[in-house]
Amino acid sequence: MVMYEVHRHPVLQKYKTHICSRATLFQFFVVWLTFLPPLIIAYVTYGFWMKESTFREQPDVYYKHQLLLVAQGNTPGSFLAYSTFQNFNQLLKDNLRIPMIKSWEEDTNLDGKHDALHFEIHLPLKNSESIYSIQLILIFDYRLHQYVNLQMESLACISMSSPIAGAEFSTVGDLTLKQRSLLPHKGIYSTYNVPIIDGTSTLVDSYNLHQIFKSYIKRNVSTEYVSPYSIWTGGRAAGQPFVVKGTVNYPEETIMYRPGFWQMIKWAWVQYLAILFIFLFVFSQVKRFVFEEQIVSTVPMKIEKEHRD
Repeated sequence: MVMYEVHRHPVLQKYKTHICSRATLFQFFVVWLTFLPPLIIAYVTYGFWMKESTFREQPDVYYKHQLLLVAQGNTPGSFLAYSTFQNFNQLLKDNLRIPMIKSWEEDTNLDGKHDALHFEIHLPLKNSESIYSIQLILIFDYRLHQYVNLQMESLACISMSSPIAGAEFSTVGDLTLKQRSLLPHKGIYSTYNVPIIDGTSTLVDSYNLHQIFKSYIKRNVSTEYVSPYSIWTGGRAAGQPFVVKGTVNYPEETIMYRPGFWQMIKWAWVQYLAILFIFLFVFSQVKRFVFEEQIVSTVPMKIEKEHRD
C-alpha cells in the first residue's frame, strides 16, 4: 500500500561536553570565526564608517536689500558707482550716481520659501558717458534647517564686460552653495553670519572688490552666482539710463555634512549583519556535521520531547 506524509515536526538534539574538552575548544573557535571575520571584512572593504553624508534641501534665502554697483567706462578712472552703504557713497564723491532700483522676491511653489529674486537697476547717464563693464554685488541671508543648522551672510557677484558700449545688461542664473569642508550635524553653524562688507568703515580698502573677494573665497561655505544666460545689449539712446536686469534663482541644494554617532553606528551595523548572516549559516552547518558525526567527542542527550518553534 502506498504511504504518504500526513505530518511533520522538528526535534531538538542536544550535545553536552566538559569545559576542558576538544568540543569546548572547537565551540570557542567557531564563535570567534563566526562573529569576528564579518567585522574585519566589513571594515577592510571600505565604507564601514560613514564619514560623510548628503541631503537635499531648499534653503531659506532672503535678499537683504544691500548691494554695491560699479560701472566702468572706457578709460582708466572713468567709473560710476553706488551702494546701499552710506560711508562708501561719501567716498565716491563725483563718481557717485544714484540709480532707481526695483527688487522683489518670488515664492513660485507657495511653500513659504523664496525661490527667486528679480531686480532692475536704472543707472542715469549723461549723453557723453558710456558703460563697458559692470560689477554688481548682492547680499543675502542664507539659512539651512533640515539636518544642518546653517546661518550665514552670502553674496552673488554679477559681472560683465564688452568692447561695445552698453544700453542694457540682463542675466538669469542660480545662487549655488559652495562647500570646502563638511558641515557639522548638530549645533548652529554661524561662523560666517557676519557682514561681508563693513558698511561702518570709512576706509577705501573696506570697499575694494579685490579685498572683498579675497576674504570671501577663504570661506569653507559660501554662495556663487552661476549664469549661463547673460546678454549685453548696445545702442543706448540719448537721455536713456543704463539698465541692469536680472533673476537670481534659489535652487534646491545637495549639502554634505558629517554624520552623527548613531547614524554611523546604524550604517555600520547594517553592513556587519549582512555579512554575519552568511557566516552564521555556514558555521551552523559545520557545527551540525561535526557534532552529528562525532568528530569531536560529545554526549548526545536523549530526545525527551519535541521542539516547538
